[in-house]
Amino acid sequence: MESKQTNKINPHKAEIKAAERKAAKPLLYIGMVSIVMLFAGLTSAYVVRADNGNWLVFNLPDIAIISTQLIICSSLTMFLAQRAIKKDNYLLTSLGLFLTFALGIAFFFTQISAWRELTAEGIYFVGKYANASGSFLYLIALVHLAHMVGGLIALAVSLTKSLLKKYSSTDSLGIELTAIYWHFLDLLWVYLFLFLYNYR
Repeated sequence: MESKQTNKINPHKAEIKAAERKAAKPLLYIGMVSIVMLFAGLTSAYVVRADNGNWLVFNLPDIAIISTQLIICSSLTMFLAQRAIKKDNYLLTSLGLFLTFALGIAFFFTQISAWRELTAEGIYFVGKYANASGSFLYLIALVHLAHMVGGLIALAVSLTKSLLKKYSSTDSLGIELTAIYWHFLDLLWVYLFLFLYNYR
């Protein structure tokens, strides 16, 4: 009796899994559009507030440039992993994912170092001596970093599954989704960096 139940359930389970895989990319794109709208709102508010005066002008710390270089490099290593899995090269796939994860962690810490430098220069997020220009900068960077955490978790899962050889050239959806999101976060940060660097 148990065997009959299994035979009945399995076909539906396969169909559901196929449907979930088919919907994964559109759902990810919808999520990315919502993130774009969030940052469009933040940068628009930044511009409006800057034009209202009482706006402190200061330079971004040099480490912000290093931070940007790190995330650009992480997209290159992610691309390496994508290419490698298409050739069933598990070693290179895992290496690419590991390097992307490591560069993502390095980006994370350089962002925190940048905040420390700004604080040391008297640029605060909140408080009595905070200015709107500093508060907006911290807020935008912090929201982006929060989304980076999701990317790092996805990378850790993809790396683990790659080490266990759960992917192949014909089944690499997990890596594809992780790559799409990671490249998106990369482009988003480059835009934010250029915006914050040039619009003071």
